[in-house]
Amino acid sequence: MKKVIACTGGIGSGKSAIVRAFDTLGVPTYDCDGGVKRLYRENDALKEAVADLLGRDVLHEGALDFKLMSEKLFNNRELLLRLEGIVYPVLEKDIREWAEAQDSTLVLVESAIFLEKAFFANFADFVITVSAPEEVRVARVMARDGLSREKVLERMSNQWTDQMREARADYVVRTDDRHPVLPQIIELIEKLINE
Repeated sequence: MKKVIACTGGIGSGKSAIVRAFDTLGVPTYDCDGGVKRLYRENDALKEAVADLLGRDVLHEGALDFKLMSEKLFNNRELLLRLEGIVYPVLEKDIREWAEAQDSTLVLVESAIFLEKAFFANFADFVITVSAPEEVRVARVMARDGLSREKVLERMSNQWTDQMREARADYVVRTDDRHPVLPQIIELIEKLINE
């Protein structure tokens, strides 16, 4: 029986590196952000549904105008929730079809907001959260994105804290200077295969 692992973590936690490590060790991985972007490009029915919701002007020559979509969704929580209600069922179907097509006992689904969205509530057999000290996370994002410390802290304030994610996760992978990552992942894979 195939087991679905969800991997989540805040900005700068090292989540992408952890996902790459799982992939390198033979666990197929699905990136939800990339999946949604691909579906927005390729799924005509989804594009039409988005245009019906946000206005036909977001669809130009068969492609969605992401900048205009962002402008329409900015500070409009109700509209965003309605959009998620359209997108998430299509995403779920895509993930399930992808997972079934994998020749592996374990598959991993990556989403920064996995624990924050009710849509994902019963989606995974196990949830892993990636955690790192705040100062490490801030330094990583400043170096990666060229943002000021204040901007990074502002982004972090809009996400769940590591403590909130850890309280809801089955496993925690620590990405700091004290815990080597690879042994944590190898141990986790062995544990998950045998559970």
